[in-house]
Amino acid sequence: MSRIIAQPLTRENFAPFGDVIDTNGDNHYPINEGKCERYHALARAEAGGPGGHVIINLFKGTPYAFPLMLSMVERHPFGSQAFIPLSPRPFLVVVAHDGPDGPTAPSAFVTAPGQGVNYRRNLWHGVLTPIGEPQDFVVVDRGGDGSNLEEFYFPRPYEIHLPEGFGS
Repeated sequence: MSRIIAQPLTRENFAPFGDVIDTNGDNHYPINEGKCERYHALARAEAGGPGGHVIINLFKGTPYAFPLMLSMVERHPFGSQAFIPLSPRPFLVVVAHDGPDGPTAPSAFVTAPGQGVNYRRNLWHGVLTPIGEPQDFVVVDRGGDGSNLEEFYFPRPYEIHLPEGFGS
C-alpha cells in the first residue's frame, strides 16, 4: 500500500487539476453602492456532451475516518464539478491525472477553511470527503444526456494521512 500525506491546497499546487475557489485573489471589486464585494469569475464551469447544461446542487457530506483508505476515484467526461463549502471547515481533495491504464498515483490536498475547488472536466478525483464533522456544499455540475460518471478501482488502495498536527 502506498502512503500519501495531504498537502495544503494553494492555487499554484492545484492548478494542474482545476481551480481553487476562495476570496484570496485580486479579481474582486465593490458593487451595490459599496455594500457588497464581488469576487468575480473564480472558476469556469464546463458542460459539454449531448444536451449539456450547468446545474447547481446541495450536497450534505459525512466525514470519513483517517487514515483514509482510497480504493476508488471517479471522473466526469462531459463537465467540470465545483465544490463550495457552506461552512468554514476544511475538507480533503484527492485528484489524479489520466494515465495509459487509468488514473496515475493520486495527490491529496487539505483545503483552508472556506476554500472550494473546481475539478476540470474528465479529471480523476476522490469523492466528497469532509474532515471531522458533517459538512454542506454547493456543487456546480453538468446536467444533460449521456453518462457523465466513470469510476476506477485501484488494484491496491492508497492510505491517505492528514498532515502532522492536523486534528480531525
